[in-house]
Amino acid sequence: MFERSILKEIAKKEGVSFSYLESNFRKGRVVIPYSNKRKIKNPIAIGKGLKVKVNTNLGTSTERKEFKDELEKLVVAVKYGTDTVMDLSVGGNLRKIRKEIIKASPVPVGSVPIYEVASEVERRRGGLEKMTRDDIFSVLEEQAKDGIDFFTIHAGILRSFLDILQREKRTSGIVSRGGAILARWMYVNKRENPFYEEFDTVLDIAKKYRITISLGDALRPGAIADSTDKLQMYELFTLAELVKRCRRKNVQVMVEGPGHIRIDEIKFNMWIEKKLCDQAPFYVLGPLTTDIACGYDHIVSAIGGALAALWGADFLCVVTPAEHLRHPSVEDVKLGVIASKIAAHSVDLIRFKDEWERDKVLSLARAKRKWREVFKYALDREKAENYREQKKISLDDICTMCGKFCSLRLIDKCNLLK
Repeated sequence: MFERSILKEIAKKEGVSFSYLESNFRKGRVVIPYSNKRKIKNPIAIGKGLKVKVNTNLGTSTERKEFKDELEKLVVAVKYGTDTVMDLSVGGNLRKIRKEIIKASPVPVGSVPIYEVASEVERRRGGLEKMTRDDIFSVLEEQAKDGIDFFTIHAGILRSFLDILQREKRTSGIVSRGGAILARWMYVNKRENPFYEEFDTVLDIAKKYRITISLGDALRPGAIADSTDKLQMYELFTLAELVKRCRRKNVQVMVEGPGHIRIDEIKFNMWIEKKLCDQAPFYVLGPLTTDIACGYDHIVSAIGGALAALWGADFLCVVTPAEHLRHPSVEDVKLGVIASKIAAHSVDLIRFKDEWERDKVLSLARAKRKWREVFKYALDREKAENYREQKKISLDDICTMCGKFCSLRLIDKCNLLK
């Protein structure tokens, strides 16, 4: 359990009562990713009745191993409002990268331990298929000691699901990196998912270090054609079982969700997760509502994320314009975070007075053409200021769109609003 002062601090930021937060935390409907190995400057809570949170993925790739860019991405993500970050590194000195990100991050840090396991086994033994139980749990223990606040664990993909995958001829196969690693390992070794078989060991480590478990959706659809298919649903039923096991061991747990989902199926997906998983916080990866927006997937994700949040999602994962195309740049991360924050805020403003007031104050300033006040409340102040300053304007209280025919200015002159 957390110190009362931390819960009070979070309740105040959320605009909810202490008793509400504490009650839902005890029921498992709210999680607070906060390892007992570190101090977080900005602790946050995720779940029922709270503001929608945003996560940003960082990390090197096998092609891009320089981690200084990842630290710059961290700074940018925090600047534009991310609530958490995840280190998904698979290239370079993974422990050094992780420790640097944890040290620099004022927000909770998550990881996907199977990435490091596979990377290290591939490097040392020439094939990820050769990883052992000891490889897996030594990495979990090491990451826990370093201060990771939440783990994504792909324990819901079972060996029997591989036969269904082969039979169903899924359009996108498996797009989850962690899911694909485990599927390959199960296929070659003809054994069950080690995370599922030894889930109690995962929970023992999580409990020891107060780590939140995020149950990864290894079989999330990676194409609209696969939206809400059998494999996605079979895995969700398994995740619901694992939620119960986490709660029995007093380990915080949230559930990860799709993925590429048809816009008319988002509401159902939010409902079915909440029903099966007893209101466990839902962390959605998008959802992406179309496959054709290459280079604009941050916009697609914002559309899906806003609808998902409206219907029950608690936690949105940033999708950048580079999704499916390349390793994201710092600018890509900035655009992705802003898009996700817009989606989250669009829902929060109808639920929380302080979020509503931010829009109202900005709108009042805009109506009076008080540009400095507008910039103060803008999500991306720098861009707003640059747009304003790029064009020479003859009068201070207009913009170049309508000029002297500014509707707000004309109405002001009529004194109709006084």
